[in-house]
Amino acid sequence: MSLPAVATAVAASTSLSSVSPRRSSPASRVPAPHLRFLHGRLSSSSSSSLSPLAPVSAVASSPAAAGEAASRKKLIIFDAEEELAASLAEHTAELSAKFAAERGAFTVVLSGGSLVKALRKLAEPPYLEAVDWSRWHVFWVDERVVPKDHADSNYKLASDEFLSKVPIPADQIYAINDALSAEGAAEDYEARLRQLVKDGVIAMSPVTGFPKFDLMLMGMGPDGHVASLFPGHPVVHENQKWVTFVKDSPKPPPERITFTLPVINSSAYISLVVTGAGKAGAVHKALLEEHNTSDLLPVEMVSLQDGELTWFTDKPAVSMLSRI
Repeated sequence: MSLPAVATAVAASTSLSSVSPRRSSPASRVPAPHLRFLHGRLSSSSSSSLSPLAPVSAVASSPAAAGEAASRKKLIIFDAEEELAASLAEHTAELSAKFAAERGAFTVVLSGGSLVKALRKLAEPPYLEAVDWSRWHVFWVDERVVPKDHADSNYKLASDEFLSKVPIPADQIYAINDALSAEGAAEDYEARLRQLVKDGVIAMSPVTGFPKFDLMLMGMGPDGHVASLFPGHPVVHENQKWVTFVKDSPKPPPERITFTLPVINSSAYISLVVTGAGKAGAVHKALLEEHNTSDLLPVEMVSLQDGELTWFTDKPAVSMLSRI
């Protein structure tokens, strides 16, 4: 698969071994010591050969795999949303092939909002035919505690806009139990995740001891929230549970369940899709300001222990990064 060189990629990492963007002349630098510019498209290793479900422990504990994935962070700025969607589809399809080949399953975590629209090209050729959808297992990083057919449901949004258009087995799409209370739904979802770890579907991180999902596809709110982790809310600091609940969300509807930060930060890959001028302030704080631990935004707390975080952005979203 190939894409035109449509994006400016800024890499912040201790290792860039898994990506090979096309390089061109150096660009001006961001006044932060850990960022440098690359030009080109995002690429990751993949394989078309598929294997049966391998023991998760064998994959997760590989020192080479852990070393290869440690501490990588990239920022890609696109001129147009269409180009962002094309690159996101390519990246996701390559990771699908990679994990399907390595252990026979691909665990994907979705959020709501505009992120789902950005996935639309996966439901089009060549990905619709090329991706092995039978290997996908789909989860939600957060969900509103409403019926599945409610307009506020992240499940309904994903189903209408994406999941209904691709042939993922229905029993590999893990929606919350909407008949339960917020607390009950969170406990039930965590119990289901724990069973899937025992079944070898979800990996465990040998670094953190939390589940290690292959790919989380997330957005960010204008206030810097991710999942249903809002600035200043106590659940941001939950560090024991895998899934917790919110009854007083500052953004309606008030009742939600959400993955906790330790689970998010144990991911192998995160694609963070952040577009629009309304998010420029949070992007600036997350990427360029000095991090004051007393007022960190939730997005600033997303720091993978053993993985790769890629920001998929547009020019309005990075407009306050004036030197990019």
